[in-house]
Amino acid sequence: MCGMPQQPPVRSTPTRPPRPDASMSLLTNVMDHSLDDGYAEAAARKKAAGESGMPKTLRARLGLAAGLVLAALVVTVGAAQARVAAPVVAKEREELIDRIDRETAAADKLETSVDKLRDDVNTRQREALKKSGGGDGGELVGILSGAVEVHGPGVKLVVDDAKEATSGGNGDPRETSDFSDTGRVRDRDMQRVVNGLWESGAEAVAINGQRLTALSAIRAAGDAILVDNKPLVPPYTVLAVGNGKQLSNRFQNSADGLYLHALQENYGIRNSISVESDLRLPAAPSVIVRTAQPNNEKSEKGTS
Repeated sequence: MCGMPQQPPVRSTPTRPPRPDASMSLLTNVMDHSLDDGYAEAAARKKAAGESGMPKTLRARLGLAAGLVLAALVVTVGAAQARVAAPVVAKEREELIDRIDRETAAADKLETSVDKLRDDVNTRQREALKKSGGGDGGELVGILSGAVEVHGPGVKLVVDDAKEATSGGNGDPRETSDFSDTGRVRDRDMQRVVNGLWESGAEAVAINGQRLTALSAIRAAGDAILVDNKPLVPPYTVLAVGNGKQLSNRFQNSADGLYLHALQENYGIRNSISVESDLRLPAAPSVIVRTAQPNNEKSEKGTS
């Protein structure tokens, strides 16, 4: 009986079990290829350069050594130049010091000569005043003119700015000056003080050691008070030689003394006056002797 031919049995190939990480293909790719192509290419070039040429570390060391050698050379050259220039600088410094010493000595010598000439001029002035004034009268003229140093009883008047000066005068007449502070002592205030002392019988007056004469001027320059073009700073100490008690009473009762009292009451300008038994006033720095000549023009015109 014929039957259907039997087909050879089919051999089944065993199937490989799937990888446990088959579902994590992206993570697997990252793990298997930790460097991308760019990094790999750069690593390959670096390896090729290391094999074909000098190692980079050696080149870096040689460059650093060359830089250090160059820096050392610069420092050495600078030190050598400084060592060469040091004697020249020291010599110039010594010459400059010697020149300063010579000029200082010359200035001191000139100052001494000026003092001697000033004393000689003062002596000749006193002699001329004695001859023209008739003995003691010349000495009195020298005192009144400020040509000689004087001492004797008198008064000491100290004038100072207000402790808390306020700005603005609200139309006050004192506000018309350059000073904007009504609590400041002004040049015209000192003018009235000095003129009041003269009128009260003072024979000699000085402000902060500056002797006043008939030609002295008290002016203002900015915030400073000038006496004969010399700036003074407060407090202003006014010394006046004369009959102390009488001079003090006359001044305080005069119009100028009352004016000073009004400054204190209205603006807080401080002042104090005291009678002194002995005051010493220096001579004026320079006194120009002048003589007056009679003017005969009117008389000549009247007779013609």
